[in-house]
Amino acid sequence: MKAKIALITGGSRGLGKSAALRLAEKGHDVIITYHTQKEMADEVVKEIESGGSMATALKYDSGDFDSLSDFVKQVEHTLSQKWNTDKFDFLINNAGIGATIPFDKVTENDFDRFMNIHFKSVFFLCQRILPFMNNNGRIINLSTGTTRFANPGYSVYASMKGAIEVFTKYLAKEVGPRGITVNVLAPGPIETDFNNAAIRNAPPERRAGMIANTALGRLGNADDIGKIIAFLCSEDSEWINGQRIEASGGINL
Repeated sequence: MKAKIALITGGSRGLGKSAALRLAEKGHDVIITYHTQKEMADEVVKEIESGGSMATALKYDSGDFDSLSDFVKQVEHTLSQKWNTDKFDFLINNAGIGATIPFDKVTENDFDRFMNIHFKSVFFLCQRILPFMNNNGRIINLSTGTTRFANPGYSVYASMKGAIEVFTKYLAKEVGPRGITVNVLAPGPIETDFNNAAIRNAPPERRAGMIANTALGRLGNADDIGKIIAFLCSEDSEWINGQRIEASGGINL
């Protein structure tokens, strides 16, 4: 099987790192992005290359919308120079930030920052990168369980992810003629360093509450999500399209 190429935003740690490693295990090549964690991104690249796949890491700030055009050119250049192609196959929109901000404390700057990173940059990255995607590819957008159930302090974050969920359905409809599927993956509580490791470092009573409300009786980990991303990029998933897939172990059922 010829290796396909995945572009994963925010791939230096957490869910993006796991997705990169799981896709590489399937024999695919990977471009990951990082914002500030260059050394961590380089370690991910080394781990992938040690397994026989090709990988590279590109700097990308999804909060700086003016840098988007330059980033797309950088992807085009990288595909040409490293892979001798002008196309890739999988786009995983994973980069993001977290913050717990009560509704009455949200500022306009908070709102704009979350919108730029979680919605605007995803919308226009998809638009501008589509000419470089092969037909029959995959686009996977990351959302959150908190679009289904409400957690105080997540009104901005979850609202932007809700917009991504609607966008996913529209995009699936518009790129369907090219055989490209578009799905949204919504994790529940995951023990990573996202949002200052809010889940991993939560008080014991809060952790116990989340576990008690989850059918499988535990919190999630990065590989729980990375493996699903790898599956959604496989041929076995080709009839799944325009769907919100919650991966939460069955929380708040």
